[in-house]
Amino acid sequence: MIIAERKDLGHIVKMLEGKSRILVAGCRSCVSICHAGGEKEVATLSEALRLLAGSEGREVEIAEVTVERQCEKEWVREIERQVMDSDVVVSMACGVGAQVLQEMYPQVMVVPGLNTSNMGAPEEPGVFAEKCGGCGDCVLHLTGGVCPVARCSKSLMNGPCGGSQDGRCEVNRDLPCGWDQIYRSLERLGRLDLLEVNIPPKNWLPSRSGGPRRIVRPPAVQSEEEKEAMR
Repeated sequence: MIIAERKDLGHIVKMLEGKSRILVAGCRSCVSICHAGGEKEVATLSEALRLLAGSEGREVEIAEVTVERQCEKEWVREIERQVMDSDVVVSMACGVGAQVLQEMYPQVMVVPGLNTSNMGAPEEPGVFAEKCGGCGDCVLHLTGGVCPVARCSKSLMNGPCGGSQDGRCEVNRDLPCGWDQIYRSLERLGRLDLLEVNIPPKNWLPSRSGGPRRIVRPPAVQSEEEKEAMR
């Protein structure tokens, strides 16, 4: 899932200068799971903005709304009235959701309430770690299910560098060495032979190096049996 965290309140307030009708828009998807932009976080930010405005003697109208997924237009269409009644929208979604919201309502300013960090997973309550670099050319079948792009600090594709020691990364001794994790995973799987497979130089064109990525899927073609099963 996408991991994000809320911007500093002072930064958000600065983006809202001169605006009196504010809509704080949350998302029930990824950012809700990582406790950054769900209904609870929307309510918390809204109340903080109200209290701050009151202490400064400013009159503001702050509305709250949370959609299922801000990255999908069908959900964003449902809040058209709230958006159009606002001077500015604080998007509590990831950067994708904020951009979709702005594209759909170009006449209303949308500002990001979160900093989007990475694609990761929860490790324990309140702790989220990056797991995937989104490189567009997955090699997890060769690395024991451990992504070398995201989890090796140098994104090395064929074994560790000379700086790792005792299973720790030389970049930050608090970090485990990605390739130590790969080795241990392959050892558990009984597939250390995969370490002898030479992973060729990375083709970065499917990643961000090739520009903004887009996937177009052809219409699904169902067999008669599948159609019957859907009835």
